[in-house]
Amino acid sequence: MARNLLTFAKIKASTKAKLRDGDGLWLHTSKAGHRYWVFIYIRQGRRREMGLGPYGSGTGQVSLAAARAKADAIRAILGEGRDPFTELPERRVVVKPKTFGEVADAYIDACVDGGKWRGAKTEAGWRNTLTNHAKPLRKILVSEITTEDVLRVLKPIWHEKHETATKLRERIKMVLDSAKVQGFRAGDNPAKWTGHLQQVLTLPDEMKRGHHAAMPYKDIPAFMVKLREVEGMGARALEFTVLTAARSGETRGATWDEIDLEEKLWTIPPHRMKSGRPHRVPLCNRAIDLLKEVKAKRLSDLVFPGMKPKSPLSDMTLSKALKTADGNGYTVHGFRSSLRDWVHEETDYQTEIAEAALAHATGSAVERAYRRGDALEKRRALLSDWATYCASGKQALGQRQHSG
Repeated sequence: MARNLLTFAKIKASTKAKLRDGDGLWLHTSKAGHRYWVFIYIRQGRRREMGLGPYGSGTGQVSLAAARAKADAIRAILGEGRDPFTELPERRVVVKPKTFGEVADAYIDACVDGGKWRGAKTEAGWRNTLTNHAKPLRKILVSEITTEDVLRVLKPIWHEKHETATKLRERIKMVLDSAKVQGFRAGDNPAKWTGHLQQVLTLPDEMKRGHHAAMPYKDIPAFMVKLREVEGMGARALEFTVLTAARSGETRGATWDEIDLEEKLWTIPPHRMKSGRPHRVPLCNRAIDLLKEVKAKRLSDLVFPGMKPKSPLSDMTLSKALKTADGNGYTVHGFRSSLRDWVHEETDYQTEIAEAALAHATGSAVERAYRRGDALEKRRALLSDWATYCASGKQALGQRQHSG
């Protein structure tokens, strides 16, 4: 493509509004008579136009030779498939280094100003965590935070104050994610759990409690395939329990007046909760299907009646269904721990939302999390993802059968 079509003399003599130098470089003249350089190109069907500065030889002006040099730089960037709007050296934003403390405080301010949090206590909790527990990080440039730095603040409280440590890790991760988006740091997040910190930090060993033996979450999709093949009310109640993260007694005592199929909501009254507080459980699509299935055979006010229609199922009935589906050695209650481990190791959901889904009274932060309106939808999303994960074994089974 022709280039260098203009000369100083041609520019001086021309009265045209647009002069072409070739291969994308143009000299335009505004209605006010000011001349300025423009580079025009088409990428993925979209016309782009970059201003290169006013024409001239004075301070802040761009000569013909300088304009051609800029055009060559743009062509080189385009030839490598990159974006000249961000890659052209003069357009690169120079980011002033910031400390972790500066980014953390700005992140909290943005959440408050943007209405992301409701209530001053949430803000206070974040400021306390990222000011006191993360104090060793605050003066370090956020671009230089390493895994060793993160572990230095986590290890002292990881076992003694595990809930606090878990929140601290999540909040550090979110601040570092924010820093990366803003260009203050690059590379992997040193506070990431899955595939990173989980290699050096162990979870509290709850799965070894004999009375609450929990099935490893990686085994649950295959287990759910077998459970659906088990007939009887006990199997349906057990599946419902797994999907809702409920306690066995909460499921067995559920009544139809607690269920709102249209709103996909199960409201458990306070007298049936271990905490003594009412608990709202968002229902995933599979849970709704289960309810419709058992409602078609409704014999009493109980959702999952026992042998006698007005008597609830026994706890042993759910345990029997568990064993029938090859879950021998595990407990019904243990599925709550399985969900928590899945959330912790495979998702980015905050600990507060997971604990709220389990109706755990582990502190005011959790209580606030599940009592405020938006937390219900966050829990709905979590349990929906959990249901999708639980059903993934059925998909895998179908794929194996098809491939066979």
